[in-house]
Amino acid sequence: MKSTSINCDELIDSYHDIAVSEFRVHDVVSIISVHDVLNIVNYHFKLVKFQGEFVWHDHKDTDEVFIVLDGEMTIHFRDGDASVKKGEMFVIPKGVEHKTCAKSECQAMLVEAAGTVNTGDAGGGKTAPADAWI
Repeated sequence: MKSTSINCDELIDSYHDIAVSEFRVHDVVSIISVHDVLNIVNYHFKLVKFQGEFVWHDHKDTDEVFIVLDGEMTIHFRDGDASVKKGEMFVIPKGVEHKTCAKSECQAMLVEAAGTVNTGDAGGGKTAPADAWI
């Protein structure tokens, strides 16, 4: 599995200085929620606030990018784990099965192709509604 992880403190600092389409993570009110905030050339930027474990899933046709804005998360893979902290970005290549987890509240921005279902083909009760804009 090839993945990319970089530190992006400057991106996070600039995020806190400007609003993303006039919305910030505190506009996301529920602890487990996904809301689209921006669409650029068929890619959505989504604000996510979550705690606990998600479901095993993959995205067969698109990479998925996590940028942690506050807190910390673990991304579990079948062959190991990756810890992603505030100010870090992690790219999950398309087709790689994964499950996210946060012991305490984590706020992140996801960047993924428009129409990507958050649970992939796994479905279930944690599938977010399509196009939940704030």
